[in-house]
Amino acid sequence: MKKAMLSQPMAGKTDEEIIATREKAIKVLESKGYELVNTLFTDERYNKENMEQRGVVQIPLCFLAKSLENMSLCHAAYFCKGWEKARGCRIEHEAACAYGLTVIYEDGYNILNEAEGGLKDGEY
Repeated sequence: MKKAMLSQPMAGKTDEEIIATREKAIKVLESKGYELVNTLFTDERYNKENMEQRGVVQIPLCFLAKSLENMSLCHAAYFCKGWEKARGCRIEHEAACAYGLTVIYEDGYNILNEAEGGLKDGEY
């Protein structure tokens, strides 16, 4: 089975909003025949105290590094609405495009290509 990851902005969102967006995205990916590769790191290794004990200074960068590692297991990346405003999501997008993953947008539109008329789902 092909695998995909989610790139989801989380800053300023409640846990409920994050979970609802995530569940919706998972349904879309499953309907397209993808299995989800986790990029939401909630285990003990990734709580703030443990990361600081390991010497992590840039916690968001640690999460991004793990996400990029998990991207290496994927055939596709699904970008949730607002991805273009979140620096980690933008970096994930750049990596997904550079390394040839299938890129899927929640809204079916690539705002970064707006000047060129944008791309609709399936035109990647």
